[in-house]
Amino acid sequence: MNYRFALPAGLLAGVLLLSGCSDNNASGATSGQPASPTAAPSAPPASGLPASAEAPDFTRAVNDYRSFVIAQCDEFVKGTEAFAAAVKAGNLEAAKKLYAPTRMYYERIEPIAEALGDLDPSIDAREGDVDDSEWRGFHRIEKGLWTGGTTKGSEAYADRLLQDAQLLRAKVETAPIDASLLVTGAVELLNEVSTSKVTGEEERYSRTDLYDFAANVEGAEKIYELLKPRLAEKDPELERTIGERFAALKDELAPFKSGDGYVSYDQLQDEDVRKLSQNLDALAEPLSNMGRLLGV
Repeated sequence: MNYRFALPAGLLAGVLLLSGCSDNNASGATSGQPASPTAAPSAPPASGLPASAEAPDFTRAVNDYRSFVIAQCDEFVKGTEAFAAAVKAGNLEAAKKLYAPTRMYYERIEPIAEALGDLDPSIDAREGDVDDSEWRGFHRIEKGLWTGGTTKGSEAYADRLLQDAQLLRAKVETAPIDASLLVTGAVELLNEVSTSKVTGEEERYSRTDLYDFAANVEGAEKIYELLKPRLAEKDPELERTIGERFAALKDELAPFKSGDGYVSYDQLQDEDVRKLSQNLDALAEPLSNMGRLLGV
């Protein structure tokens, strides 16, 4: 569950369509003429359902997504180890440099963390999201680095952040993942972008929102790519539309790249934010239809 935001109405409507799709093919007996004595009876499908009602098999997509999540978690733990070490060593510039790139590994797979109890608020809560006595994680450290100009006072938070990153890595091995989580996860990632990243509300102190923006989009696109073969079978036009709109959104973001990262959010003009938001909205609508057409 996303502890911070409710889905906008347009996206929520698309996600709610998922709940009505899985059981639409409930089995029922059909009448027919008795088979002639000389005719061999046809074998029923293994599931007992009519062939047309066989549930789509998303095993490969789910397994591939788990592999993707595990790989991102491995890098997230490595990055967090280096980030925590810089904080504890008092190396302010190194900690600032590592902050945003390390977060990208987490932002790509955030729906998994949100499904694992308190890990997401522990790692990613912003000031005001939780009681101050419980506030820790990236953004607690971020405030100290950028507004305090120091690593002092953040050492214990760095230790806890690393512990939470390691716990996340351990849990993703057996975390329940199905096709429904993939579809809702893709929509939730775009919702994260539209409600906090494109508005500059996520990284209040470091102004590194565009790193998060890009990572959320990359995570959603990965899910689309895994579901693309099935979607292309069901609705080639929708599949093409989603692909084109991912490309358009990434093209709109590309001018803000700087080396291996992105410029400060403060460099965006109102027109830049408006165009990014328009491209997000254009992608969110067709993406929210994936679940209905995939039957999940």
